[in-house]
Amino acid sequence: MADEKKLFKVTIDNITIEVEQGTTVLQAARMIGGDVVPPAMCYYSKLKGSGGKCRTCLVRVAAGSTADPRPMPKLVASCRTNVMDGMIVESMTNNVVLDARKAVVEFLLINHPLDCPVCDQAGECDLQDLSYDHGREGTRYEFKRRTFERHNLGPYIQLHMTRCILCFRCVYAADQLTNKRAHGILDRGDHSEIATYIEKSLDNDFIGNVIDVCPVGALTDRTFRFKNRVWFTKPVDAHRHCPKCSGKVRLWMRGDEVLRVTARKDEWGEVEDFICNECRFEKKKATDWIIEGPTKVARHSVISAGHYVGVKKPHEALPDVMGGRKPKLVFDIHSVSDVNEAEVDLSLLPGPATSETFDGNPNAYGNNVNDVKLGKGSNKKGTDSTNPNTP
Repeated sequence: MADEKKLFKVTIDNITIEVEQGTTVLQAARMIGGDVVPPAMCYYSKLKGSGGKCRTCLVRVAAGSTADPRPMPKLVASCRTNVMDGMIVESMTNNVVLDARKAVVEFLLINHPLDCPVCDQAGECDLQDLSYDHGREGTRYEFKRRTFERHNLGPYIQLHMTRCILCFRCVYAADQLTNKRAHGILDRGDHSEIATYIEKSLDNDFIGNVIDVCPVGALTDRTFRFKNRVWFTKPVDAHRHCPKCSGKVRLWMRGDEVLRVTARKDEWGEVEDFICNECRFEKKKATDWIIEGPTKVARHSVISAGHYVGVKKPHEALPDVMGGRKPKLVFDIHSVSDVNEAEVDLSLLPGPATSETFDGNPNAYGNNVNDVKLGKGSNKKGTDSTNPNTP
């Protein structure tokens, strides 16, 4: 008979659960669910070695174990702390923990630009959610933020290091999903940055997954940049027979157009199955996929706006009255609308849409590094900010 696995009892915010030996406090909290779960910006259960970088998952261990009930002297990172039998953990019930998380969020936002109105990650950004739930109302930082020029890491990925919080997720993803990693952390301390050796291109078959694991808008999909807002799109689950990956993806559609393809994510925002570049960047037609149905979206998410599931269309009785003939089109909305232009097909553009795209040149797209706008004043480098005075 196989040996039974030893179970440890751990209490988190007065809720007791039994978990296997080797389980971390964060994993145990996720088994409980709800507000008990600490936030995590760098931990990723699918990537070995991740965690322990951002310190947003801090908790207080009020009792180490039944054998040694003494509390731990300092707050600990729940993603790197294994549970012990009889451990008592305080997460949302301890004000010291909540204040520490506010301080961590303040540190993360020291150099992160507040350019959410023009950032493609807006609406699905982990840092937005973190600052809303655990951040302070304002900032005390008065010094100049560090800035970097954006540059393209090949034809599909753009790196905007100004937004990066150095969570290391993309480095671990490239290490574990590709044959040879071409990017990493350069320099030390406050000079640290994600970069490639002499701006080398990232062209591995699975390198597009660094976009999905990035919790902020530092790594973005160049084929989707500035084409639409995520809350205006309709996410649907789909699959195809792919020889390279599982082929299970999430399509972000606007009408019949497939604007973006991403991997499916679970309730913790982690990828379920990593997908290849062919599925992500090259299959942008609805006919390329077998659509399974609408994606289940959490009600609190901004993506759920206008995303109705299970709605039945009313029966159109006019064809029955007219003997099977369909009603004639009174007028084409595209002929009177300045917004919805029929000749513009955003899903087929290889880059971000610009004003020229909607001004008589439907095939025009941004192809330079500063494809948002030219900087003025102290913003000469050109950053993704609507405020020209933002350094």
